[in-house]
Amino acid sequence: MDVVELHRRASEEFVRQVAAVRPEQWGDPTPCEDWDVRTLVNHVVGEERWTVPLLAGRTISDVGDSLEGDLLGDDPAGAAAEAAHAAQDAVIEPVLTGGTVQLSYGEEQAAEYVYQLTADHLVHGWDLAVAIGAEPGMDPEVVHRVAAWFKDREDLYRGGGAIGERVETNGSPEAALLGAFGRDPGWTRP
Repeated sequence: MDVVELHRRASEEFVRQVAAVRPEQWGDPTPCEDWDVRTLVNHVVGEERWTVPLLAGRTISDVGDSLEGDLLGDDPAGAAAEAAHAAQDAVIEPVLTGGTVQLSYGEEQAAEYVYQLTADHLVHGWDLAVAIGAEPGMDPEVVHRVAAWFKDREDLYRGGGAIGERVETNGSPEAALLGAFGRDPGWTRP
């Protein structure tokens, strides 16, 4: 399975979780200490919206602050689905042709960027599911491939402050991946 399909699966699962959020849950806490459910969803939708212009060759300065603020509006589930589908379409050609993208740290291979997006969707999909009391739908094949990809990047992510301290786990591959990303797989809603 290629990274385009991994991304599609992870982003579709995230969209499914967003559609399950009840109106009274948007302010609920998540495993991301500083984010409530709405902030978490807005973050991921923001990443999807950035994907389209970046993979089309635009730079961060080209996009500017046009994607800041609330991207969810009155229809968060619709905004999440629309952004996910646009990003799914945007990743295909740059990945298949070996394209590059300009990120905050410089030029990167499109496939590497899409792995980053896939990991973010997978982990934040879990965050969202446990925050709203839903069953996390972590695709075992996506978990396996993201874990293999992340193994050589974990220290870089942690050193850059992108993830918290590793949480040691004695469980499933899903729990091990969550622990590597600094998540406590036993987190429950307060």
